[in-house]
Amino acid sequence: MRWSSRFATIALVLAAPGAQAMPPGDIEAGRRLAEASCISCHAVSDWPGRRGADVAPPFASIANDPARTETWLRVFLQTPHRRMPDLVLTNREIDDVIGYIDSFRRK
Repeated sequence: MRWSSRFATIALVLAAPGAQAMPPGDIEAGRRLAEASCISCHAVSDWPGRRGADVAPPFASIANDPARTETWLRVFLQTPHRRMPDLVLTNREIDDVIGYIDSFRRK
């Protein structure tokens, strides 16, 4: 295989969706939003005294559950749920919350 063909193949693989593991949003903005809107039910932080009511999974558990992908989180955050308040988030806020949740992922 010639060098140019190899380079083109590598470029296509790296451009594929999901190939880059960058969080989608502003982690700090996501933290602020989570502390304002999610902390009543979720543990949204590892800091002592910043725990939710433990009626919903902690953000760290969500981040480390392989079934809860970025796509899953995006759909979940845009869909009303019986046990979750009807949050109306902008696309940017969803990106920020997903970025914050992703920051708990074990590397």
